[in-house]
Amino acid sequence: MKNWSKGDRVTQPTYGAGTLVEVNEHHTVIDFDEHGRRTFATRLVTLQATNEPAPHKTPTRKRAVKKKKES
Repeated sequence: MKNWSKGDRVTQPTYGAGTLVEVNEHHTVIDFDEHGRRTFATRLVTLQATNEPAPHKTPTRKRAVKKKKES
């Protein structure tokens, strides 16, 4: 089993290419290019290294905050 680290580019059979966000002995979190962030059990996930560069993601917009009424 390869020791993966945060920021590694990987590919997973179901979701395709992604970037590792967090890896520990229990969970592996991957931000997939086309499927968003997913969490896997580290001992069960099947990953392969890839040289495919990460796509440029546009920043997500934050939700608008309602202004409080003045009394």
